[in-house]
Amino acid sequence: MSEAQKTAGRRDAGPPAANSLDRFFRISERGSTLGREIRGGFATFFTMAYILVLNPLVLGSAKDKFGEQLDAVQLTTVTALVAAVMTVIMGVAGNLPLALAAGLGLNAVVAFQIAPLMSWDDAMGLIVLEGLLLCVLVLTGLREAVMHAIPRPLKQAISVGIGLFIAFIGFVDAGFVTRVPDVAGTTVPVQLGGTGTLSGWPMLVFCLGLLLTVALLARNVRGAILISIVAMTLVALVVNAVADVPGWGLTTPEWPDRIVDTPDFGLLGSFSLFGAFGQVSAVTVILLVFTLLLSDFFDTMGTVVGVSAEAGLLDEQGKVPNLGRVLFIDSAAAVAGGASSASSATSYIESAAGVGEGARTGFANLVTGGLFGLALFLTPLLTIVPLQAAAPALVAVGFLMMTQVKHIEWDRYEIAIPAFLTIAVMPFTYSITNGIGAGFLAYVVIKTVLGRAKEVHGLLWGASALFLVYFAIDPIEQLLGVK
Repeated sequence: MSEAQKTAGRRDAGPPAANSLDRFFRISERGSTLGREIRGGFATFFTMAYILVLNPLVLGSAKDKFGEQLDAVQLTTVTALVAAVMTVIMGVAGNLPLALAAGLGLNAVVAFQIAPLMSWDDAMGLIVLEGLLLCVLVLTGLREAVMHAIPRPLKQAISVGIGLFIAFIGFVDAGFVTRVPDVAGTTVPVQLGGTGTLSGWPMLVFCLGLLLTVALLARNVRGAILISIVAMTLVALVVNAVADVPGWGLTTPEWPDRIVDTPDFGLLGSFSLFGAFGQVSAVTVILLVFTLLLSDFFDTMGTVVGVSAEAGLLDEQGKVPNLGRVLFIDSAAAVAGGASSASSATSYIESAAGVGEGARTGFANLVTGGLFGLALFLTPLLTIVPLQAAAPALVAVGFLMMTQVKHIEWDRYEIAIPAFLTIAVMPFTYSITNGIGAGFLAYVVIKTVLGRAKEVHGLLWGASALFLVYFAIDPIEQLLGVK
């Protein structure tokens, strides 16, 4: 959390709780206001609403072992439904401004690694199994204990790494950064724009949006991120109406022919809990579930810590409030995602956009969840917001999270090197999990070679051992003959 945000929070904090709603969500106690929570809920929704497009695209583009594809309309419905229900539950029971929806990356694993080996029902059954295992880990206290075993500087590094990661996501989503075509003699992996230069009206919308966002933030304007998203969406609508330009990507800013549509709940309950065991070997099932569980486990850990830290909600020991509840709800979201065929649902780092707008409590989730609920019926209207209008929010929030880097002791190599690897690996590998794993392994190795292995918590040793297996999963599969 930046100094400016802390100062603003103290200056604008509301009066003592005056009603039951304020007391229940502890809005005034956390230095927030109802207006901030509402703005934060809107900002979080608009920065993660892309999942309503991407999840059906990822899952709907793949075929299972029998050549079957999932229906895109039904996928949109269940994606919105799971996000709405689990986000509201997190707000009420967890009281954190932490929204949930189908996890990107995890859905790709389901679509392109698991589904080709079995039916869609079997694949979604594995998601349910993974979520149930996560629930058991929470109930036994193991998942929370692992989070408490992580040194505070590594938690800060996780937040910084996530900041860079979501800023990179923003640049990529907008097309400001693109992959260089794989041609002979090319060694540079990414480039500016689509051809090494910035061109096109969509890119202009993004650049203007980014400048508007940072200018409003610099002037401490309330609702800066949300104002930018709405303003640039209107600009994009006008630009596209006048010029009818290509290059917007997944979402073209066009006023839809109809605003309301009927949701299709046909995929609810379409899963087979143990069907996968009849399609592939038990070893393969275990490895697939292990991969899903590890990714979900540590992605959530990084997201919860990062968002809570940005909101200034960590206590003196760096602990997250209501952590047990938060982790159980996140685990239950994986079960809900699998049971609805939306893939594993998880906490979203884009929640930091809402935090950047001032959200500090679960009330913001009621707004975000309510908007996802409306999305069940208003999906055509939501396609108005192009990525170029929403992406500047991710870049700006990335900057806000980056400011925590000042708290890391860079002259202590035993913590500075693991912190650096955590920060660097996340954006460079496009994975929160990979960054956390690199930091954990480096921390354990350095402490050991310095003769201070006893300072490493036992659970951190165990987590590092799991990450060693995670990174070496390919040779392990080859050794076991399952590939």
